[in-house]
Amino acid sequence: MGQLMSRTHERGNTEPVPAPRDDRPQAAPVDPEQLWLAPDRPRRGRRPAFSREAITAAAVALADTEGLDAVTMRRVAAQVGAGAMSLYSYAPDKETLLELMVDHVTGELPLTDPLTGDWRTDLKHIARLQRAHMHRHPWLPAALGTRRTLGPHTLAFLERALAALGPTGLDGAAKLEVFSLLTGFVASHVSHELTRSAAHSPDRAAAEARYLTVVAADGRHPELAAALAAPGRPPTPDATFARFLDRLVDGLDTEPGAGGGEVLSSR
Repeated sequence: MGQLMSRTHERGNTEPVPAPRDDRPQAAPVDPEQLWLAPDRPRRGRRPAFSREAITAAAVALADTEGLDAVTMRRVAAQVGAGAMSLYSYAPDKETLLELMVDHVTGELPLTDPLTGDWRTDLKHIARLQRAHMHRHPWLPAALGTRRTLGPHTLAFLERALAALGPTGLDGAAKLEVFSLLTGFVASHVSHELTRSAAHSPDRAAAEARYLTVVAADGRHPELAAALAAPGRPPTPDATFARFLDRLVDGLDTEPGAGGGEVLSSR
């Protein structure tokens, strides 16, 4: 959802993550009207024994346990007890299926917690919800980098975020930029957390520390040496995310005129 906003407003963009290859030729771009406004079952033939919701839920379950590469039409069809060809009436290609999956899991995000009226507090709360959500669905940061449409659950969450930004006084375009910036940051940070978690080991951490100690002492990197000599901060994932989030949100500029220019300040 953040990547789509980034393409529209050209801010808050993170490096796109390539979509997993499908087992069919490249399809035409997803038509949002056809995907979200048309009936969720084929118009012809007898009533099927499964629904688009069931297909999407099966695909999400596969991605949660085995990753996006495991989500193929054949695997999903087997999960719902159908032939692979019958699924193409609901999702003609994997790109469409990813759109359905992203919107499906976005429906898990809570929308009923009252806003505080302090937009920075509310925005940070939204970011923490997004981070926890992406950790529950580790494939989601990569999928966000490929999606093209906004489904009903995504629109509801976007509406919530825009309402949280109401007190800023930013115009509509700037609010969308801020939400894109926030979502792009969270997705990028969670991707880093997942990668670090998979690759991290005590031996690796010790080796990295020794390397940086040597580099900092070689006299060619005085700024790095000073940074490493500074008092340490809590290294836990939660504390690190909170520090980064504070720097991002507290640096947003909502002064008059910010809606027509940059949304970040150096304060």
